[in-house]
Amino acid sequence: MSHFRPKYVTFDCYGTLINFQMAEAARDLYGAELSEPKMLEFIRNFSAYRLDEVMDAWKPYADVVHNALERSCKRNGMSFKPEHGTFVYNRVPTWGPHADVPAGLAKVAKEIPLVILSNAMDAQIPSNVAQLGAPFHAVYTAQQAGAYKPHFKAFEYMFDMLNCGPEDVVHVSSSFRYDLMSAHDLGIRNKVWVNRGHEPANPYYGYREINDISGLPGVFGI
Repeated sequence: MSHFRPKYVTFDCYGTLINFQMAEAARDLYGAELSEPKMLEFIRNFSAYRLDEVMDAWKPYADVVHNALERSCKRNGMSFKPEHGTFVYNRVPTWGPHADVPAGLAKVAKEIPLVILSNAMDAQIPSNVAQLGAPFHAVYTAQQAGAYKPHFKAFEYMFDMLNCGPEDVVHVSSSFRYDLMSAHDLGIRNKVWVNRGHEPANPYYGYREINDISGLPGVFGI
């Protein structure tokens, strides 16, 4: 990347910037009735079903969570209650950033406009963004785009709103499956993978790896 200065640095939000705590929410619901190996299996299933749910036509994120949780319960032979989905969904606006995020973002924001593209509802994300410690040029949601990542439509909506192309941004994410694979296919050459341990490295997709957001200013020579 050699200190490429883009028009915008674009970010995934949940998991990359915000400490994504779906696993913790699932533990609070079902930890008392599952052994640790079964709990880990449930968490893996819940993650996989959330991805599967967003691959359909857009629907409210409350439905994504509800359906993924219900399917995970069915797969693991457990009873599901609709209020469980509501419980998890209502947790999302309460989550705060990873500890490394505010200082790193603040440094970059002094030099380059920051943008979020998130698989969120408009009503969910403001309280999360308010805790990130830096000003954002724009925050775009799946609700606005009418599509969740990894659908290309979500990224294309962002490009249209910013009046720019894939050559004008550096996209930052901790996920290949939701962000970096699509970014690669759409021609975003400059990508940063934040290795939060969610997924294994995949060098095919061409990126700069950092351990956390404290390493992001160095990507731009800041």
